[in-house]
Amino acid sequence: MRCLVGSARFELATDGLRELGTARVKSDVLQRGQLAAWFAAVQQLQNPTIAAYLQTLLLTGARPDEVMTLRWEDVNTQWKGISIRDKVEGTREIPLTPFVGHLLATLPRRNAWIFSSPTSAAGYLTEPTTPHTRACKRAGLDGLTLHGLRRSFKSLTEWLEVPAGVVAQLMGHKPSATAEKHYTVRPLDLLRVHHEKIEAWILEQSGVKFDAKAAPGALRVVNN
Repeated sequence: MRCLVGSARFELATDGLRELGTARVKSDVLQRGQLAAWFAAVQQLQNPTIAAYLQTLLLTGARPDEVMTLRWEDVNTQWKGISIRDKVEGTREIPLTPFVGHLLATLPRRNAWIFSSPTSAAGYLTEPTTPHTRACKRAGLDGLTLHGLRRSFKSLTEWLEVPAGVVAQLMGHKPSATAEKHYTVRPLDLLRVHHEKIEAWILEQSGVKFDAKAAPGALRVVNN
């Protein structure tokens, strides 16, 4: 049996407690200066669906499985929103930001899943970790996990001094203060003001050229 005491981990053995070492706090995040290398490596991936998935993961701050299981019906192009199946609140609505909208619009509609996979039994991506690891190695960023991209979103927003409550609402974190929990209600358009600023700043730091006013690419339907 294993247990945690303070920051140290122990295993209960026949000869008593055996120390296994100190529990590590996960701190894999993209720094501002690493964004250009990460985007360049990810955009060079041979599978455009995986490349779009990884970029969407970073730019939304959502949980890896929340993005992986997005359906086309979850995207409202009229009101520019994405409905996320949230493990905390059930569902939450976040803005469909310009660059993420562009990424999604260039993906093929194979089935009900946005990030579809013709080889997966589930119909959607289930193993994006290996390609991401290869991209990170190419960029000199060993150790960056998929969940690390979620942490990166949170960390990068601090450069813009975005209100903590806004970031929490976008990411699906529970409100931490009474005022946030009971009195602050941010409509989608107010979230959009902050989220589009976050996206534009990340793309600027990454050296990604994108015209936010340009129409997204047409959806492609494929039969496989």
